Amino acid sequence: MNTLSLKTILSSQSSLSTLPLRLIAGTIFAAHGAQKLFAWFGGYGLEGTGQWMESIGLAPGFLMALLAGSAEFFGGLLLILGLLTRPTALVLAFTMLVAIFSVHFENGLFMSNNGYEFGLALFAISLALVFQGGGRFALDNSLVGKIS
Repeated sequence: MNTLSLKTILSSQSSLSTLPLRLIAGTIFAAHGAQKLFAWFGGYGLEGTGQWMESIGLAPGFLMALLAGSAEFFGGLLLILGLLTRPTALVLAFTMLVAIFSVHFENGLFMSNNGYEFGLALFAISLALVFQGGGRFALDNSLVGKIS
């Protein structure tokens, strides 16, 4: 990858508008990933999540749980830090599309029916971060300064 494209991926405007998006979405993603990976916060861990994923047709279930949980947990942490914000947000947006269409879409929009509104909100936040980057207090900014 050449220097110009790496700078483009890592750079962002020095706006504060992405800070609440990164911190809140990052916290939510990390917590959901911790449920899948470590059975924290009332989650089922890799084994239980993998069995559930297998039951809805996402096979192999354990691998799907590992991938989704890792994307959410580590991606959430990276969003909080503002490190590799654009590529991380892209992975999380894709993860949300999979969740929306494999689990929630048939239930309609509303969460009260296990619908996709929450996943759609996280998808929109992730997409906004893909377009805007990490903002003023993102660690991405320190990486851009080191690229010559």
